[in-house]
Amino acid sequence: MSDLLSGWQPAPAGFKHVVSVSLGGSKRNAREEISVLGQPFVLERIGTDGDARKAAALFQALDGRVDAFGLGGADLYVIAAGRRYTFTNVRKLVSHAKLTPVLDGSGLKNTLERDAVRQLDPLLNWRSQKVLMVSAVDRFGMAEALAQHGADVVYGDIVFGLNMDVPLRSLGALRRVAQLALPAITKLPQDWFYPTGAKQETSVAGKGTRYYAWADVIAGDTHYAKRYAPRDLTGKTILTQTITEADRVWMKERGVARLITTTPRMGSRNFATNVLEAFFVALSGKRAALSEGEYLHYIREVGFKPEINELG
Repeated sequence: MSDLLSGWQPAPAGFKHVVSVSLGGSKRNAREEISVLGQPFVLERIGTDGDARKAAALFQALDGRVDAFGLGGADLYVIAAGRRYTFTNVRKLVSHAKLTPVLDGSGLKNTLERDAVRQLDPLLNWRSQKVLMVSAVDRFGMAEALAQHGADVVYGDIVFGLNMDVPLRSLGALRRVAQLALPAITKLPQDWFYPTGAKQETSVAGKGTRYYAWADVIAGDTHYAKRYAPRDLTGKTILTQTITEADRVWMKERGVARLITTTPRMGSRNFATNVLEAFFVALSGKRAALSEGEYLHYIREVGFKPEINELG
């Protein structure tokens, strides 16, 4: 991997530099220059096409040379029902970052996404919506917020994660599954149940297809939602986070009526929560994850709101 950083450029003087090292596809790579609250930033995503060794090497090579790392295509932590669970193999993956903080987006999933559901209630009237959350244990803040606002929710963690037709119909059931399953699941390789590399480019039909047909809103991770989606999504609303132009085309081709991202467009694309969590940490000048209150403070100060796109 002698050419690991071939062509890579550090941020210009005076800029803060955020780099997301992702196990996802390199086709989604991006580099944007933006200015927020008078501070210029470079936001960058480097995909490794599922190559964990390359990702680990990038964390090591760029450690101390950028202000904050995002971790894409994997979760370092899952915060569920007030507890934090650590993925053992992912912790090893990021262990080479000794100086630069690594953020996986879990802090923003529990704050920004929860707040986004609240902001969207006047538009969507959650009590009138049937929602499929393709995976909820990794976005517990969104899952709780949807339940609190009265949406009729199917949590698809067992349906899609384990390929068993066992829909979870209540937050209580989701909490019980999280408490029972996460201690074991976090010891397994994450690519066993989350699409990385080439898997992000293909969809597979399965036991959960009928729940897409039932739902008005498909909510959750972009790759997970696409991975198990049927061809026909006519009239559906998709609530997700990171979107490229190729994703917009994919959704239009399938008849999606409305796309809502919990993160705003920055430059030419919507970045994932891991990039934005790293961005907030870099903006703060701290070298570690922020508290929930601090994230909400910066969300308000920067003015982040959900982005609504009418596609149909």
